[in-house]
Amino acid sequence: MKSQIKKLVIKSGASRLGPGLITGAADDDPSGIATYSQAGAQFGFGMLWTVIFTFPLMTAIQMVSARIGHITGHGLTANIKRAFPRWVTLSIVVLLVCANTLNISADIAAMAAALKLLAGGSALVYSITFGLLCLVIQVFLPYQSYVRWLKWLTLALLSYVAVVFSLHVDWWDVGRSIVFPPLVLSRKSLLMIVAVFGTTISPYLFFWQAAQEMEDVRAGSGKAQSVAQVRRHLQRIQWDTIIGMGLSNLIAFFIILCTAITLHKAGITEIDTSAQAAEALRPLAGEFTFVLFSMGIIGTGMLAVPVLAGSAAYATAEAMGFEGSLSSRLDQGEGRGFYGIVALATLGGVALSLSPTDAVKELFWAAVLNGVIAVPIMIVMMLLAGRRDIMGEHIVNGRLRWLGWLSTAVMGATVVGMFFS
Repeated sequence: MKSQIKKLVIKSGASRLGPGLITGAADDDPSGIATYSQAGAQFGFGMLWTVIFTFPLMTAIQMVSARIGHITGHGLTANIKRAFPRWVTLSIVVLLVCANTLNISADIAAMAAALKLLAGGSALVYSITFGLLCLVIQVFLPYQSYVRWLKWLTLALLSYVAVVFSLHVDWWDVGRSIVFPPLVLSRKSLLMIVAVFGTTISPYLFFWQAAQEMEDVRAGSGKAQSVAQVRRHLQRIQWDTIIGMGLSNLIAFFIILCTAITLHKAGITEIDTSAQAAEALRPLAGEFTFVLFSMGIIGTGMLAVPVLAGSAAYATAEAMGFEGSLSSRLDQGEGRGFYGIVALATLGGVALSLSPTDAVKELFWAAVLNGVIAVPIMIVMMLLAGRRDIMGEHIVNGRLRWLGWLSTAVMGATVVGMFFS
């Protein structure tokens, strides 16, 4: 009897997890792995504070986006279009699509470099193959179907946690570095902070989670809900987002810590290739270092590319006035339009990935760009969340409102500091 009750409790808890958990998994994409690795290699323990500091901020802003999607039954772009001038909508969508396409390019290039590291061969051929594979999967398989399988590859990221506990770590020094970061503010450090913030608090995640909450509402036939039902859903969103973002930041913390106690202490302070980034896992994996690293990059890349292309498609479709989605059928008019945008974003990313730019640097600069464009998008989101004509009686207020605006202000101040340093 007790075991049955325990199973029911676990099942009930698991059923409460959804868009927030998937969004958190997609946040640790190849761009994130590369950026966190660079942070640990360049600054040692000096950047650990960033992923702890951003946890409540990213959780708050993701909750805001999820609430907008659930309460209104529409994605962010549809709500922006309703509340702001057309030029604001178009500017936001163009910024998002450009950033997402660059991010797709960087992720595909990283996946290709990781497979080349593992099996040899041509990175160019691997880039094209991964791009076409991601596109075919997005068009012909529901995201929820294949994500259940691909997410197991991302468990390779737990190897960063294992490396830390397989080595001697001065945890007192780690704690002191978090509270009192041994960091001199310079253009280089501010650039890294923007990159970490940008890959952690990424614009595509706002649009994705809002769209997934919208899909959940539509799956329930969009029926009217009582105030009590809405409150239960908002509570589910809260815990779903906290757990998803918590797991995402936990992995980020250990990637920085792992590279700090391996690469940084060994004098490797600049990561230029995937092979150098993989070396952080050698104390644990030995000859299997490249296998673990490649599995993590490929797994997170295959999860993230559909999220990047999908969020761009949701935003563009709503801006153009039609309601396509990843659950649409290809033989429907709106489905063809939606998947056409997905194809353009994915194939555009493939084309950019074929440039001679180093994959690790491309991943880093994609994170920086995300940090820069996040600021205007976050401002618009927070304005939306406080409008009664959009949110009704469920406007965002209190602690969540202040955390959302604090997140926006911190991101803005960091970007301004980077430009004027």
